[in-house]
Amino acid sequence: MTESDRIPQVLVVDDEPNVRELVQVALKFHGCSVTAAASGKDAIRQAEASKPDLIVLDVMLPDMDGFEVCRRLRAAGNEVPVIFLTARDTSSDTVTGLAIGGDDYVTKPFSVEALVARVRAVLRRAARGSSDDPHGGAGGPLRVADIELDEDRWTVHRAGVQVELSRTEFRLLAYLMRHHGRVLTRAQLLESVWGWDYSGESQIVETYVSYLRRKLDPLGPPVIHTQRGVGYSLRAPERGTQAGPG
Repeated sequence: MTESDRIPQVLVVDDEPNVRELVQVALKFHGCSVTAAASGKDAIRQAEASKPDLIVLDVMLPDMDGFEVCRRLRAAGNEVPVIFLTARDTSSDTVTGLAIGGDDYVTKPFSVEALVARVRAVLRRAARGSSDDPHGGAGGPLRVADIELDEDRWTVHRAGVQVELSRTEFRLLAYLMRHHGRVLTRAQLLESVWGWDYSGESQIVETYVSYLRRKLDPLGPPVIHTQRGVGYSLRAPERGTQAGPG
């Protein structure tokens, strides 16, 4: 499933036995080695012990929800990719899951094909990140207007102020900065930042653009602009532009 020959290790976390079995069978059929957990505590224990390449994590668990599991993993420095399974197709769940460091989400009831496609995409992206230069190899910091992104140090500054970004926010900003001045379609962003080879659901793009704006706009004029019906571009602000929402 990845670009290497190594068998990817996936941890499936769900308290419903039929869901666990369904996902396990599907992922094994597509070349993964799969282990399972039925609770948040067991998920954390297995994630720390076996170091999986990806976790498929149900939000509704008996002891703690999947969001809390992800928070604890991230707080412990574990950056394993996480795909959330949620029975509530609400924007608040989506925003929460992505904001705390999740990589993707799938709503229940889901098709096995859709879940496998998401797993493929996240594993493919992770494989690229480990086989290539870990930060993309830009040969020096990226600079657009008063924004500086250093891929070697994994830092972002605007107007001299450090901006804390998640991994996905960092990748998105780096891609926008490398192509500053160009309008990038949602399909381009999905493929290049998330590794998706299809453009079905683009809400994840809008969500992360919103995150970047919230973090960058308070420090200066808006730099990320929407081309309605097409996509987004990052452009240096015109002289005299005042700080404010984009």
